[in-house]
Amino acid sequence: MAEPEAQLLRAVGLIEKDTNGDALWVWCYPSVTAELRTLLLRKCCLTDENKLLHTFVFGQYKRSWFYITTVEVQDSPALKKVTHFSIVLTAKDFNPEKYAAFTRILCRIYLKHGSPVKMMESYIAVLTKGICQSEENGSFLSKDFDARKAYLAGSIKDIVSQFGMETVILYTALMLKKRIVVYHPRIEAIQEFTRTLPALVWHRQDWSILHSYVHLHEEELEALKACTGYIAGFTDSEVSSRSDLYDVYVNLADSEITVSPVVKEAMTMGKLHKEIGQLIVQSAEDPDKSDSQVIKDISLKTKEILATLASLTEVSDGNEKPTLNAEALKQKRFPPATENFLFHLAAAEQMLKI
Repeated sequence: MAEPEAQLLRAVGLIEKDTNGDALWVWCYPSVTAELRTLLLRKCCLTDENKLLHTFVFGQYKRSWFYITTVEVQDSPALKKVTHFSIVLTAKDFNPEKYAAFTRILCRIYLKHGSPVKMMESYIAVLTKGICQSEENGSFLSKDFDARKAYLAGSIKDIVSQFGMETVILYTALMLKKRIVVYHPRIEAIQEFTRTLPALVWHRQDWSILHSYVHLHEEELEALKACTGYIAGFTDSEVSSRSDLYDVYVNLADSEITVSPVVKEAMTMGKLHKEIGQLIVQSAEDPDKSDSQVIKDISLKTKEILATLASLTEVSDGNEKPTLNAEALKQKRFPPATENFLFHLAAAEQMLKI
């Protein structure tokens, strides 16, 4: 059963850019902290010098998701002194399609009425009933947007066609809960790519590791560093020199993946990785397979690996959680890279004795 909207939506906000070129917070409901307001001003593209308009961006900061739709004002009698505005939604769940659809409706309402009151009515309708309807602005129904659909919206096939066998580096990094930083000058390209990566470790179904739009600002980086493993997207090429932020660096623009020396040992590739890489490539290159079928193929291989790991564990000292029996692992005489991977995977899954 999906959570009702009242438990998912946090707030709605409005940022305007006026004819003087100033971008300011104009309104929010029920409230947005000063810290988050500053962050969202930075994300909404209205304060950018480069004048590039990003119609829709999303990201996460301190476990709160944000979704921002920005429009240019043309021929709106209700908004004579406004050149652009952004509607911001903050929520507890990852669902870009759902919140893009809802913010588009709120934008149409604001363009027509020029007053937050009408927007607030629609927001409260969605908050309480999960639906807002109007003939002129379109309808929005929360339950049309399943979380699972959002998880499957990206294309694994596109990632594999870009990176081929190197996709296994991303798979390994995600399995071991490492820190992945992705760079591309276009935010849209980053969002599309990064949102798909958690599907490589489908057994976890954990999109909380995704931080698809991060700036090189201290408070954002501090919040990021507080997370164990993550996928973080940056549009600033300077991030490549910030080796304190990543274990694996993906230059999406140049299709290059770099593994940091710090994790070289944990990420050593061997026969098992080659097998996984070949399976990923073969599955993704099959024209008859959909993206979700490719995810299923990878997930089945992952389950196999986790079953092998589970067979090498024991429950001891009344602990409910099984821990890795290092002796049993050694006795299996796996190739060194496989043994190494299973050991680090046990660490990532908190299956090592402390």
